[in-house]
Amino acid sequence: MNKKVIFSLAVVLFATALRAQTTATTPIQDEMNPLITSMPSASIAPDARAAGLGDQGVATEADFNAQYWNPAKYAYMYSKGGITANYTPWLRSLVGDIDLAYLAGFYNFGDLGGGIGASFTYFSMGDVALTDGSGNVLQNVRPNEWTLDLSYFRKLHEYVSMSVAIRVLYSDLNNGYNSSIGGGSEMHPAVTAAADIALYYRQPIELPMGTSHFNLGFALKNLGGKMTYDSITSNFIPTSMNIGVSYELPINKYNFLTFNLEANKMMVPSRKSRFTTKQTAMYPELWNDDGTPIDPTNLNTWQMSQDAYSALNPAKGWFQSFADAPGGAKEEFQEVRWGAGIEYSYNHQFFARVGYSYENFYKGNRNYFTFGAGFHLSIVTLDISYCVGVAATNPLNNTMRFTLGFDLYGIKDLVNNKRK
Repeated sequence: MNKKVIFSLAVVLFATALRAQTTATTPIQDEMNPLITSMPSASIAPDARAAGLGDQGVATEADFNAQYWNPAKYAYMYSKGGITANYTPWLRSLVGDIDLAYLAGFYNFGDLGGGIGASFTYFSMGDVALTDGSGNVLQNVRPNEWTLDLSYFRKLHEYVSMSVAIRVLYSDLNNGYNSSIGGGSEMHPAVTAAADIALYYRQPIELPMGTSHFNLGFALKNLGGKMTYDSITSNFIPTSMNIGVSYELPINKYNFLTFNLEANKMMVPSRKSRFTTKQTAMYPELWNDDGTPIDPTNLNTWQMSQDAYSALNPAKGWFQSFADAPGGAKEEFQEVRWGAGIEYSYNHQFFARVGYSYENFYKGNRNYFTFGAGFHLSIVTLDISYCVGVAATNPLNNTMRFTLGFDLYGIKDLVNNKRK
C-alpha cells in the first residue's frame, strides 16, 4: 500500500507498533499501551464550543450540540427547538482531504416535559488508492464512517434531567470494494448499534452579583456491540464514561466566567491485561500471538491473543476495563483523559474560551491547548475553535472547528413579528 493508505488505516485502527516491549524477567514498568478501538472518529469532538474548552461538554451549559455530549442538557435550553451544522478539517498538518461534518437538532415538547434530539456525523478519509502486495493499484476509493442517532430527554426534577439515545455506527475502509488485498481476508463495511445514558444536574445559586449555576454531568457513551471488517476479528467501539462539573460565576450584570472540568474513562479492555491465576486457568485460550502461553507469575507476558480478544463479550469487556491494566490502579488512572476550560461571556452574546486536553504519555499523549470564540444572537450562533499541540509534531496542531446554529423558534417569532 502507498503512504496514504497506511495513514488512513492508522486513523481507524491506530498504530500498535509504537508499543514498547519488556523482557520476561523484568518487573512491570511504564510502557506504551494505548487502548485500540475500531471507528475512533466516533470519539472526535465535533463542535467548536466544546473543542475550545479542551474537548469537553458533558456538564457545560446547554447548547445546540448537546446531542453528542449529553442530550439531557436540552431540557434546559432557552429555545424549544434548534439545528446546528459543524465542520472540522481534520489532521490538516498531515493530509489535505480528511473532514468531519456533524449535524444536530432537537425539539422540546414543552408542557409534556420531554423532547427528542437527533444527529448525523460523517467522517471522510479522502481519496485512497488500494494496492496489492506488489504495489499495483486495485481501486481508488474514498473510505468513510458515519453515525446516526436519536435521543429522548426529559426533566426528572426541577434541577435534574435524563436522556437515552440509540445510535448506528458504520465504518467502510475500502468504500465498498470488498475484494481481499494481498491474499488476505476479504474486507467489508463494519456496522453495529450502541446506546447512551446521560444525567444532568443544574442548580441555580443566588449571589449578590447575580445568579450563578452549578452543573454536574454524567454520560455512558457508545454502549454497544463490537465491529468487524473481516467477520473473523473484532474490536471494541470507543465506549466511555464521562463525568464533568461546570460552574458559571457572574462578575456583574453583563460579565460571566464559567469554569469547566471533565474526566473521560475509556471502557475498553486492554489486550495487554492483568489477569489472576484463576482466570488464566479458566481461559486457556489466553495465549500470546506468538504462541507462547501467558505466565501467571510475570505480568509482562500477559497479552490476549487476537482470537481471545475478538471473542470477549462487549458487556464483560466494559466491566473488565476498570481493573485489567497491567500496571494496576496506577495505569487505570492513566487511562483517564482530562479536559479543563474557562469560558468568558459578555451578556451571554460574546464568548471567549481557552482550554487544555490531557492524555497520559503512555496512552496516546494527545495533549494540546485550545482556544475559541463565539457570537450568539437570538436566532443564530457562530463558534470557532483552534488547537495548538504541546509538541511541535502533534498532528492535531492548527486544527480548526466551525459551528453555525439556528434557533428555529427565534426565527419563527421573527417572521411572525414582521407579519404583524
